Amino acid sequence: MTIQTRAAAIVLGMLALGFPLAAGAYPGGTPNFQTDAAPYCAGCHSSRQEFAFSGAAPGMAAKQLVENKHLAVIRAGKGGYGDLTAEQREELVGHIQALDAASTVQLNVIPKAKPGEVITVTVDVTGGAGPVVGIALVDRPHRALARPIAGSGWQVVGEPTVLGQDFKEQTEWLHLRPADAMRNLSFVNVKGIRSDAAAGEWGRAQVVWKLRAPTTPGTYPLVASYWYGSEKASPLGIIDDPILGKMLRGGFAGGSGRILFSDVIGVKVR
Repeated sequence: MTIQTRAAAIVLGMLALGFPLAAGAYPGGTPNFQTDAAPYCAGCHSSRQEFAFSGAAPGMAAKQLVENKHLAVIRAGKGGYGDLTAEQREELVGHIQALDAASTVQLNVIPKAKPGEVITVTVDVTGGAGPVVGIALVDRPHRALARPIAGSGWQVVGEPTVLGQDFKEQTEWLHLRPADAMRNLSFVNVKGIRSDAAAGEWGRAQVVWKLRAPTTPGTYPLVASYWYGSEKASPLGIIDDPILGKMLRGGFAGGSGRILFSDVIGVKVR
């Protein structure tokens, strides 16, 4: 079966199961879903942090790590990677490793607030293959247990400010959500992200939230979660299909997506 045939089969299978392609979350973000999200929704993504599966069934964390879920498949020449030579597969792995090393997420907030006080939280990300990345505020760095921050008492006040690669504000994705439904989301898509691993050029983005602190005194954790792709940062990670356009070599669920958590910041509410 050729790589084009495999790609077409994946698409036809998705359609047969009732998945509209425009609503897919890989690698084009969530164009048809403007709502809060948590990392459990991205089961096809790999993790760079073993602690993101702490307490899971034995062996689960190892299976989900980048080296095992994604890079080992490339090196073995499975699926679409079989169309590459061994040298090309190692080159692709090198590009992906460089992209991962350059992809970061940092959460910035003053770690104290009065009950009910409105504070500013800024999340900066780098890297990511794009063209869309996802950024969210959650309550813990865990793939299975993290919740949107509303679950622990925080309230998003107003629309988050989304700054793309050019540091110009983006509102298109947020404004697909009706204004009367409120756009105070703890999860956003950032469009137009570009990284080129061969050239050593990396994407960036920033999201600024206003949060109302919980009303009950205590210490409340804040964590940023970063969803990004990897293969589109390498020319070897893209298949140019004459019908379907640019497709990921690893396919819809090939493990090339990533989930990365920031450090945990405990905000003391007194």
